[in-house]
Amino acid sequence: MKPTLLILAAGMGSRFGGLKQITPVGPSGETIIEYSIFDAIRAGFGKVVFVIRESFADEFKERFDKKLFGKIDIEYVYQELDKLPDGYILPEGREKPWGTAHAIMMGKEAINEPFAALNADDFYGFEAFKTMSSFLQSSDSEAEYSMVGYQLRNTLSDFGTVSRGVCEADQNNYLSEIIERIKIYKKNSRIVYQDEQGNEVGLTGNEKVSMNIWGFKPNLFGYLEKEFTAFLDTQINVPKSEIYIPSVVFELIEKKQVSVKILEADSPWFGVTYKEDHPEVVKKIKQMVDDGIYPENLWNI
Repeated sequence: MKPTLLILAAGMGSRFGGLKQITPVGPSGETIIEYSIFDAIRAGFGKVVFVIRESFADEFKERFDKKLFGKIDIEYVYQELDKLPDGYILPEGREKPWGTAHAIMMGKEAINEPFAALNADDFYGFEAFKTMSSFLQSSDSEAEYSMVGYQLRNTLSDFGTVSRGVCEADQNNYLSEIIERIKIYKKNSRIVYQDEQGNEVGLTGNEKVSMNIWGFKPNLFGYLEKEFTAFLDTQINVPKSEIYIPSVVFELIEKKQVSVKILEADSPWFGVTYKEDHPEVVKKIKQMVDDGIYPENLWNI
């Protein structure tokens, strides 16, 4: 059974034209999302499921359906603030989405097979999709998940600080801990982060970090529903509260309900964290096109 690709794109907003996720980066106007889908098709994924909002569904479909027709199956699911479990009512004035765990939960109605979940606005590279596809098609245990780990030095911006989940692994390369480091940046030839006291602490740059490309089995949806309900019991009236997929996954690890294999992939990662990053992303894509890694027009339309 071919795995599915779940793309978290509900945060793109209804004003479709000016957001970084759909800003062209390729020579024929391709977006970062399109490179992810192109790589996923080559890696053996059989379906793509977009998590979007109904308010921009027509625009989104118009942009992607023609390009992807006949190349990969497509489904759409909708993340809305009022999509809550029975018995829960959306608090008045709530505007912020409920977080990535809630977004992935929306895939339950469309996914019955192993799947990868990832951000819409990050470039992960073909090797990441190839490695993930191989894992999802070969892992028989419902209790075995995965994530692709990237070297920290390859995930930084030249234009500001970033936050990264630094991953610790056990002797078998299964995830044992995620430590959130904030305000990571380059300082001359060093990489540092600021601790809670504002002190600079050095990093090697070789640390494995999570860039939110996860491999899951369908049983995740049951866990997410349970965790989201527990979250709402205490946080529903906190206006900016969110439930993130890494925290849910790590709680499942601590309860010994799942294990998470850290996959190695010799792939570049880049994204548009700051507006100044965009020209550099365009430059990197162009170089890969020039090197023959990608065609000049992904879909030849």
